[in-house]
Amino acid sequence: MKNILILGAGTAGTMMANHLRREVDATEWAITIVDENPTHYYQPGFLFIPFGLYSPQDVVKPRGRFLPRGVSYVEAKIDRIEAERKRVLLATGAALEYDILIIATGTKLAPEETEGMLGADWRRKVFDFYTLEGASALHDALSRWQGGRLVVQICEMPIKCPVAPLEFAFLADWWLASKGLRERTELVYATPLAEAFTKPMCSKVLGHLLGEKGIKLVTDFNIARVDNDAHKIVSWDNREVAYDLLVTIPPNMGDGVIARSGLGDESNFVPTDPNTLQSKRHEDIFVVGDATDVPTSKAGSVAHFECEALTMNILRRLRGEPLVKEFDGHANCFVESGYGKAFLIDFNYELQPVPGRFPLPVLGPFSLLEESRINHWGKLAFRWIYWNLLLKAVPMPGVGHKMSRVGKRIPPELQRPPAAK
Repeated sequence: MKNILILGAGTAGTMMANHLRREVDATEWAITIVDENPTHYYQPGFLFIPFGLYSPQDVVKPRGRFLPRGVSYVEAKIDRIEAERKRVLLATGAALEYDILIIATGTKLAPEETEGMLGADWRRKVFDFYTLEGASALHDALSRWQGGRLVVQICEMPIKCPVAPLEFAFLADWWLASKGLRERTELVYATPLAEAFTKPMCSKVLGHLLGEKGIKLVTDFNIARVDNDAHKIVSWDNREVAYDLLVTIPPNMGDGVIARSGLGDESNFVPTDPNTLQSKRHEDIFVVGDATDVPTSKAGSVAHFECEALTMNILRRLRGEPLVKEFDGHANCFVESGYGKAFLIDFNYELQPVPGRFPLPVLGPFSLLEESRINHWGKLAFRWIYWNLLLKAVPMPGVGHKMSRVGKRIPPELQRPPAAK
């Protein structure tokens, strides 16, 4: 019996377990998945907790409920990967050998990487919403809010769900207005980017919306430290942004096991072929989800599309066939904009978000790069889809892992050049 070992039972790891158990001969290949946490979190739901739209109970379920029969689940902390010996050592002292290793260890917040972040203001005036604990504490802080300067700030890129900070700012504008607190609150959005977002057309649309909502945009702000005494953040070029309440997205880093194993870059992300999702250093190791260094969003939709593509390549690997460039960087995401509306963006390595209809060219029903109520309902419906379809690797009709250009209004400057005859 040969062994496929999956490290991490979050979104990507769980989907891979479901895909592979369905596709791989159980009489030839054993599948084992390892994670130290028995709880599975619906992380997109963390965004809604500070505003009282979701409760913690809405985003938490037992991890084992989503793993298929025939997959062995080991609940343990991973010590390190010994790639040359093709085995993984657990903190318990046990060793798990593998023929194929899939790294799905995700990302973790690293507030300690920013000087002063964990100072006296932490969880008093400084909060994150990328963890359940942080989102819940921020809910309590907002329930006491009576006005002042509320700053939403990104420490550095990449981060999980890069649109989430913008969504928070838009939802904060709506929530404050609903509570009669908007005129008493100055909203500031501070980012290390030169624009509101990473993609030019999308950045133009969302940046314009920040202006419409009276949210001050501070660009090229690379934080050096948090001054807890003066309640301000200070950039490396000595610019300052004062806060009464700081909603920060701390640095995101790959899991510590990647560093201990010597498999990652300076941020503990694993160097990965962006199309095959094979490790650039070890041909029997594959990487999926937020653990990769591939140049696309760290988001649940990307993990979903990567898992479909990676399953095909692992099957080729098991058959002794060459890998193919199956993953094109496909990502899509609903972007909450407040007042019961949202945007939808759909893009890949080659094409940035553009206007159009999705998934059908005329009927949609969703509009791309345009604000609509049905996009908002799509965002809310995604929670049910996540728990009941995505994690179980149920195919999504009309939404393939390769991005479709059908229905997109692509400007001439972004059109593909004609193929050579």
